[in-house]
Amino acid sequence: MTRGGGKPAFEPRRMPDRLDERHQLSERVAAYVREAIMVGDLRAPEFIRTERLADQLGVSATPVREALMILHSEGVVRWEPRRGFRVQSITARDVEDLFEVQAFIAGELAARAAQLLSAEDVARLRATHAELERAHAAGDTDRTERLNHEIHRTINRAGGTGRLTTLLNLTVQYVPRHYYGRVDGWAHASAHDHEDVFAALEAGDADAARAAMTAHAKHIGRLLVEHLHRVHAFDGDTEQSVS
Repeated sequence: MTRGGGKPAFEPRRMPDRLDERHQLSERVAAYVREAIMVGDLRAPEFIRTERLADQLGVSATPVREALMILHSEGVVRWEPRRGFRVQSITARDVEDLFEVQAFIAGELAARAAQLLSAEDVARLRATHAELERAHAAGDTDRTERLNHEIHRTINRAGGTGRLTTLLNLTVQYVPRHYYGRVDGWAHASAHDHEDVFAALEAGDADAARAAMTAHAKHIGRLLVEHLHRVHAFDGDTEQSVS
């Protein structure tokens, strides 16, 4: 996995411990590679070498091969006989479409939550958000991400049915959450976009909650597209950063 001049394609990071109890190893590896592609650390037309990735992650080759087959079934990578797994191209439209779908589902869940969450529930969300703001101010992006995830999970579970939350999870898995601090603006968006959502939840206003959550999800998507342009992850990107 190299680029021009022999530079490594990406610096391997440790797979997050919080996935340990909930995922099989192959799913954890798939999540790791999926996020690396979505943040631009791995990109087309690079090959992912099974043995090298296994060595970098400290696992055997079997779960890596299983993970890459999962990603092949998703169209994220492609198996080429006698050559290996090649990363497939991702476009700005792909990312925009992903967040359009996510925004629609998250908006609907927030609308339902507005009719179900109590004043005490929203007060707890605000208390969690206050912790998030302190973490953001301190530059603790890992804690900011964890608290942001907790807020969204609470809202989604309150308004969710099994099928709808499953659909949301299918889109969320492509969001590079564990690279949170790498995407400019994400921590700031988490610290500042939630107020409109909370106000709508407090008022029990389903339409306002839907609009606020939809706007927040689309904002996050735009920031990821801008990041991917800056690191020249899309086909056709030039060496000039976008303004």
